[in-house]
Amino acid sequence: MFFGSKFCGHCGAEAVAAEVSATNQSGKCPRCSISLQTLTIDKISFNECARCGGIWSDAETFEKICLGRDERSAALAYFGERPQVSDSKIPIRYVACPECKQLMNRSNFARSSGVIVDLCKEHGVWFDAGELPKIVEFIEGGGLARAREKEKISLDDERSKIRDERRQLERDEMRSGANRGRADTFETGASKFFNALFDL
Repeated sequence: MFFGSKFCGHCGAEAVAAEVSATNQSGKCPRCSISLQTLTIDKISFNECARCGGIWSDAETFEKICLGRDERSAALAYFGERPQVSDSKIPIRYVACPECKQLMNRSNFARSSGVIVDLCKEHGVWFDAGELPKIVEFIEGGGLARAREKEKISLDDERSKIRDERRQLERDEMRSGANRGRADTFETGASKFFNALFDL
């Protein structure tokens, strides 16, 4: 949707208002080391760096964006209007969490989006300028659903492989005349482990 549109051109849904307010907020930009500002768009709030355009989001807010169509619409309407920053202009380096000051992990969102974000498992996600709208577009295009389906297929394949290996081991033990008590011990221990890990 274009900024200012009242309705979605694809589904006809009414646009969510994207009213923005900014106030000084404690915490420093992990790239520029200047104070972040609070940025409120409709019902979601971020911390933003006025210099580099980076965005800090806590885990709860980011989850709302991933799962909520209205939240994605509001974020895309605001951030999508900004000039895109080339990835080559953003230095590749590990940056510190604005809250705990520990270095964050770099991670490819949904393992397949191609958008590398900085993640603090305790506190939230740092998006360099232009990364948040790319993620929203990825989700809107069905990328997150495809990634989940791919992960489910991978887990199903792994479960099948483990079952096959376990059956083969049992057959090998029976052929070698292994004592049944030992097989029972293996079955009980393995079952508990795999049931807890893979919901078998």
